[in-house]
Amino acid sequence: MDTTPSAPARSRWLVVSVALVSALATALVAWLLTTIFARKVEARNPYVRLVEVSEETTDSAPWGMNWSREYDDYLRTVDATRTQFGGSEALPEQKIERDPWLKRMFAGYAFAIDYRDRRGHAYMLSDQEMTKRVTERPQPGACLHCHASVIPTYRRLGNGDVHAGLEAIGKMSYADAHAEVVKTGTSNPVAGASTSFAHAEGAFPLGCVDCHDPQSMELRVTRPGFLVGIRALAESDEPVPHLPSIETWRRGPRTQPYDPNVDGTRQEMRSFVCGQCHVEYYCGPKTTLLFPWAAGLRVEQIEKTYDDFRFEDGHRFFDWKHAETGAEVLKAQHPEFELWSQGIHARSGVACADCHMPYKRVGAMKVSDHWVRSPLLNVSRACQVCHPYPEEEIEARMAELLTPEQLDRVTTIVGRELGQ
Repeated sequence: MDTTPSAPARSRWLVVSVALVSALATALVAWLLTTIFARKVEARNPYVRLVEVSEETTDSAPWGMNWSREYDDYLRTVDATRTQFGGSEALPEQKIERDPWLKRMFAGYAFAIDYRDRRGHAYMLSDQEMTKRVTERPQPGACLHCHASVIPTYRRLGNGDVHAGLEAIGKMSYADAHAEVVKTGTSNPVAGASTSFAHAEGAFPLGCVDCHDPQSMELRVTRPGFLVGIRALAESDEPVPHLPSIETWRRGPRTQPYDPNVDGTRQEMRSFVCGQCHVEYYCGPKTTLLFPWAAGLRVEQIEKTYDDFRFEDGHRFFDWKHAETGAEVLKAQHPEFELWSQGIHARSGVACADCHMPYKRVGAMKVSDHWVRSPLLNVSRACQVCHPYPEEEIEARMAELLTPEQLDRVTTIVGRELGQ
């Protein structure tokens, strides 16, 4: 019996096969196009954005709707923390009451009036607004450079140029500059728009926009003081092996000034964003703002920069004139970036954020802990990643570096030298 399909049957099977192949090909092409479109959308918007944020969104609460894990951690900077090296309370303790020799050492300077223990980032503006150093002594508007989301105000006053805006703010009194920051917009936290920090003393000062690009969330430097200071450091001859992007820039054609936002590595940016404010600086009445890095970051190099600097009136640089001795005095502010630069961590490629904002797991997500605090309060994630020793041993080693007894001995020596 002949089982060979007839010609009409073969034709029907051929038509069905072609139709199936065409349908499958159409489905694959549709899937491919849909996938390509979806990936393009993801590339344009890599995060699930519930609200849009921009360069003007200085209030962190809207950012927190998109990046809730980091925002929830940042909220915790209102919490009181304490180590043997300092702490924070509802209102920080007065150092000058606990160590009265400080009053005499800072005689003639505002720190002799009000000098308190540190607190978390949440209080950096409210504490500045309340300190007697501001309320009882005239201070320049440049003080807001590190204590508020001031960049939109710089842009407004400088017609788009943040450096010109800084100059304009620096010529104002603190009160007038504060009013300008409030005037910039109701979204600015210095205006008290954010209610997320109602449990803190005043509105939250710095926001996500101060360290992150609102479109890409990439770290970036916004403060003009740091931009000018790091450029001066790059143009010096001082070796900075812990900052390889500067060494690379120096070997290049130098057609453009060094710019950390263009030339800096991702790991360097995890220290640069901190170095915008945690540095030695001058922002007194005689010049707008100065990061003294033109000769290098070591203390003797900073002193040389100050020795070579002259105010507009031709007088040599000094922070203040001592009320008792008449001596023109230099005062280091809080040179954390400079100290880090000279330490083993910088030489090993460890950034500020690696210890103060270490990575952690939240479910399946790996995020940087935005509860900025001392590594001593977070040894397991801040230290043991690199130092595989028991937590108790690490804490004991740290305690040996500078014990309370050593601190008391230093206090006694200084007090004796001052005649107390």
